[in-house]
Amino acid sequence: MAEPVETTEYLIVILAFKMIKIDPENIELTTLLKFTGSLSVKRVLEVGCGDGRLTWQYASLAREVVGIDPDQEQIAAANQNRPSHVHFLAADIIDFHDPLPFDVAILSWSL
Repeated sequence: MAEPVETTEYLIVILAFKMIKIDPENIELTTLLKFTGSLSVKRVLEVGCGDGRLTWQYASLAREVVGIDPDQEQIAAANQNRPSHVHFLAADIIDFHDPLPFDVAILSWSL
């Protein structure tokens, strides 16, 4: 299991899971929270969020979530019925800039 890497502004968590559409045992969420701790006061960046499959597993637990992915169709799907504290943007990590810092960055199947 990958260990969290602390940087000045970010806790980067790299999760390597089997690509599955359903996680009935909540293994992904349980493992994510093991690395991040409570997300209730945290601002989360998810790089490579796609259609938000992983995002929706933790979004209700976080203060704010920003998911980015270069695929505009995936982002359009993710933006359907999203709550106000979740934002999905069609962007590449190289070109992405947000003026506010993130507490957690998630890269799952993005490297």
